[in-house]
Amino acid sequence: MKKQSPWMEIPEVRTFEHLRAAVNGYTYSRVILTALDLDLFSVIGEKTWTIRRLARTVDASERGIDILCRNLASLGLLDSQNGRYKNSPLGATALNRKNPEYRGAYLSLLQQHWDAWSGLTNSVRSGTPHDDGEPIHQEEYRRAFTWAMHHRSRDIAPRIAKHIDLRGSTTLLDVGGGPGTYTLAMLARWPKLHGTIGDRPAALQVARAVARKHPAGKRLSYLPLDFMAEDISGSYDVIFLSNVIHIYGPDENIELLKKIKAALNPGGRIIIQDFFLWDKKGLRPIETNLFAITMLLYTDTGNTYTAQEVKKWMTKAGFRALTIIQMPDEPLLEGR
Repeated sequence: MKKQSPWMEIPEVRTFEHLRAAVNGYTYSRVILTALDLDLFSVIGEKTWTIRRLARTVDASERGIDILCRNLASLGLLDSQNGRYKNSPLGATALNRKNPEYRGAYLSLLQQHWDAWSGLTNSVRSGTPHDDGEPIHQEEYRRAFTWAMHHRSRDIAPRIAKHIDLRGSTTLLDVGGGPGTYTLAMLARWPKLHGTIGDRPAALQVARAVARKHPAGKRLSYLPLDFMAEDISGSYDVIFLSNVIHIYGPDENIELLKKIKAALNPGGRIIIQDFFLWDKKGLRPIETNLFAITMLLYTDTGNTYTAQEVKKWMTKAGFRALTIIQMPDEPLLEGR
């Protein structure tokens, strides 16, 4: 049985009660983000705390911490017993900066999104990103974002790699590959494969740091590349394009696909992973449709697209044999 995403639990808004539930969804987000602002999970660590001691430690009111912790326990992020609180397994690991499994970079990105989403009305009116002054092109921001993408994808990458058959291929280029998380997962599965990350220097710094701790890291190379402004040097058996399509508009994506086609060896193929809309109306999955809002807030032309739209772009770029790689979660598109 296919595992459902938690997003699938959100009902369509057909009644006023559905409306209340949908609009009040921000309350859960704010509870979690406030706990992160207070670094509550890191403070709790492996211990069990009274409200009084915890409030004193994080410099907050007992009343406030009591109400916050009760709600975190309702969400399953804290465990409660006899008025004392301790971390859940998730709180003790991914949310705890003292734990090796801490996903701090991605958590910081989620915290930043709160302000951006508060400006959605302005972006809908103007059709432009939330804050044109945000330093998204600065190296420090790019490094932080790249680490966030590693923290987000390090569980997903091995699952994706498991369903991609790369036997007979020896060279792979990951265009806009950021931290290299997906490519490293594929290198781990295919020992004869050599991978290259093509991205900007700030992202490649993170990729090198990630690769140093990965068993397959020695088979990873680095190509400084602004893929929208430059042609792709070299030639490859496989080019992987992961979570790039949604950043750009149709014309930009067609031009990028043409560059990728030109950089493939004879018989080579492209594999595209992205947030595809799969239903006929272009409304589902819910998470994918909602992600288009993030693109409105953070990019000039980005959006989410149906798989059929992307397949048409691939045809215009010169790809002929277009297939779908079936996976339990999100299928991939492949072209030759």
